[in-house]
Amino acid sequence: MEPTKPVYKRVILKLSGEALAGEKKFGLDFDVIESVCKVVKECSEMGVEVGIVVGGGNFWRGVKDGGGKMERTRADHMGMMATVMNSLAVADVLEQMGVEVRVQTSLEIRAVAEPYIRLKADKHLKKGRVVIFGCGTGCPYFSTDTAAVLRAAEINADVILLAKNIDGVYSADPKVDPSAVRYDRISYDDVLAQHLAVMDSTATSMSMDNKIPVIVFALKDPENIKRVIMGEKVGTIVG
Repeated sequence: MEPTKPVYKRVILKLSGEALAGEKKFGLDFDVIESVCKVVKECSEMGVEVGIVVGGGNFWRGVKDGGGKMERTRADHMGMMATVMNSLAVADVLEQMGVEVRVQTSLEIRAVAEPYIRLKADKHLKKGRVVIFGCGTGCPYFSTDTAAVLRAAEINADVILLAKNIDGVYSADPKVDPSAVRYDRISYDDVLAQHLAVMDSTATSMSMDNKIPVIVFALKDPENIKRVIMGEKVGTIVG
């Protein structure tokens, strides 16, 4: 029998910038964003408190796009700006659907977003607002995956939903190795020991230290977000 109510009360949904670009690989695909926001709205209406951390790779990937030609800290700060553009786009689509949203950024950009304040974020979530966290951790050398784990720990989220371009964690890259096996469940230790590209090692060890489960699944079907929240077996549980 399928569960009729959510198994998680408060979640952090991590959306990669690349996922928001859809097939275009760059910029924003509003059909993709709309389909994701529809599901976020449904989850919010079921009483789930949703925080969203967005990446910025559809515009700029700090260390990769800097390509040794830029100082790393500055390249990372540019990546943080990219996440703000994505945060505002997602917020706008949600608002058009009648969802109350607040964007908070870890670097202060007061003209467009609230500064990140943990207690304020907690208050918004309790009031049923969706909170979008931009600018990653606000520090260079940390990925937005690490930011997702940090925010999840700070707001006491039950789970981190890692919506990716792949449908779970595999023993090897399935695009390269056709014999790669998808795991239903895997421990943090195994992810680190096998150097599996779920999240970067900082994010993985931080979720391990704080005992926050991570569920990795494909964003291609945004309904997966709701399925995971309802307790269906989708993707891979890291924990």
